[in-house]
Amino acid sequence: MRLETDRMILRDFSIKDLDGFMEIFGDAETMKHLEPPYDRERARKFLANFCIRRKPKCAFAAVLKETGKVIGYVLFKAIDEPEIHEMAWVFNKSYWRRGYAYEICRRLISHGFEEMKLHKICAETEDVVKAVPFMKKLGMRPDGVHRKQTKSIDGEWRDLHWYGILAEDYFE
Repeated sequence: MRLETDRMILRDFSIKDLDGFMEIFGDAETMKHLEPPYDRERARKFLANFCIRRKPKCAFAAVLKETGKVIGYVLFKAIDEPEIHEMAWVFNKSYWRRGYAYEICRRLISHGFEEMKLHKICAETEDVVKAVPFMKKLGMRPDGVHRKQTKSIDGEWRDLHWYGILAEDYFE
């Protein structure tokens, strides 16, 4: 997959992306609602096995056009039915609040509905402070809450919030 926006490119990962990937997945604040930060070896293995070798591809590098720097990781994969995809995003905290994640996620949503003819795109999070408002900004609506469904990094059970956008919502 290769998608472009004014400032970003969404493309397949390569092993050359390890440093940028590590800046994202190795950072404790960035990984706060996901899992413990990766060390370099774990990042290398995940990048090689999941992001590069996995078929079909479902993990993509969000890259700044201007510099070629990897600043984000975007997941986009079929779940349940081929016409329903889950998306997720993790961005380098040095680039937060500049609209990059929104820009590339909106492009991916448009690709999903307009080109792939998907029925639904959904996302999940335990982060009600940043991620839920972001999902709403993307046009997603609440699909439900799985109470105490996931353990946080600190070992606490947390609610898992599911949001989604249907093709009919997108085209309205």
